[in-house]
Amino acid sequence: MTGTGNLDAAPYALGRRADFPLLAANPRLHYLDSAATSQKPASVLRAIQHYYETTNANPHRGAYTLSAAATEAYHGARARIATFLGVADADTLLFTRGTTEALNLVATAWGRTNVKAGDRIVVTRLEHHANFVPWQKLAQATGAEFVIAELNTDGTIDMNALESLVTPRTKVLAFGHVSNALGTVNPVADLVAIAKRVGALAVCDGAQGAPHLDVSVDSLGVDAYAFSGHKMLGPMGIGGLVMRRELLEAMPPYQYGGDMIAHVGDQHTTYNVLPYKFEAGTPNVEGPIGLAAACDYLTALGMDRVIRHERALVSLAMERLSAIPGVTVLGPGADRRSGVVSFTLEGVHPHDLSQMLDADGVCVRAGHHCAQPLMRALGVHATTRASFYLYNDVADVDALAASVNTARLRFAGA
Repeated sequence: MTGTGNLDAAPYALGRRADFPLLAANPRLHYLDSAATSQKPASVLRAIQHYYETTNANPHRGAYTLSAAATEAYHGARARIATFLGVADADTLLFTRGTTEALNLVATAWGRTNVKAGDRIVVTRLEHHANFVPWQKLAQATGAEFVIAELNTDGTIDMNALESLVTPRTKVLAFGHVSNALGTVNPVADLVAIAKRVGALAVCDGAQGAPHLDVSVDSLGVDAYAFSGHKMLGPMGIGGLVMRRELLEAMPPYQYGGDMIAHVGDQHTTYNVLPYKFEAGTPNVEGPIGLAAACDYLTALGMDRVIRHERALVSLAMERLSAIPGVTVLGPGADRRSGVVSFTLEGVHPHDLSQMLDADGVCVRAGHHCAQPLMRALGVHATTRASFYLYNDVADVDALAASVNTARLRFAGA
């Protein structure tokens, strides 16, 4: 059955499928795993190729013209990415390999300096392991108390329970902007306000926020915001951490080596200014170049249109999947989530379901989605996750629903 249900946006992909070489070359592919990694538009691939063909040199290290051009391209990319993220002070945007490294940077460089025995660290039950395990390990290393804020039955944070956990002893409140497993969009402003009342560090995992929402990091009020480029149309191996300048300047470096030093003496070393203090070694120049091009693509579309498009598709997908006998859709309503739909099919393991969908050209993720504490709370070992993005359309929803129903019938007859 084909239809638009309550779809209130255009039924066609917001970003033209023809803009994405892999999708254009595979017209029967229904790619629904963008929460894991997004496809890349040709403009991103061209930007990376153009850099290597015309500007490739080691930035910051040469006085010759080509090195100066590489340095300018690298700095220009940082400025464009900062603008996209709503960060006025571009030098507080540190490049990392991605969200995981960014969160580990905060937990290590800031955490080991500021958290001590008797302090409290609060995380939510929704967290990806990257925003759970580093804080768990920091608590174990320092003697701090590690506390988990539980959820409501719809997969949203129980804000009253969380507020009771954030006491004057709390040094860190870590939360995701958007859940990778359920798509839940968290009330960041409310969470920041709770943290600020007791002077706790508000750390936000933005891996699923930056690709889908109009983020405006400065306006969020968080102390630290981490993100990954490959989930927002950019290349793998690049992401970043945005952190308040006064915190970065007070923190010790995370790694040591070239570019992050001011002076190395025989017995004492001084460090470079931001952002270089936290970017030791030869930088991944192609990463920011590609990510900046991805930001340009998203800006041209408009992030308000991106989230409206996703929610329209998600609303339709939830409606269609919920109509299939044995399917349980997990998480909040479409108006409180991004482009993620996690579900289970009675009697069918998510891994088996994923393989059956793959035979129909439908690409979804199956497993615990690096959120095992959440899976325990949901009472499941794994889910099937379909995640939509700007290049998806109603045809993808149709294919997903039809394939899930076919799988149901096959297993019922087995």
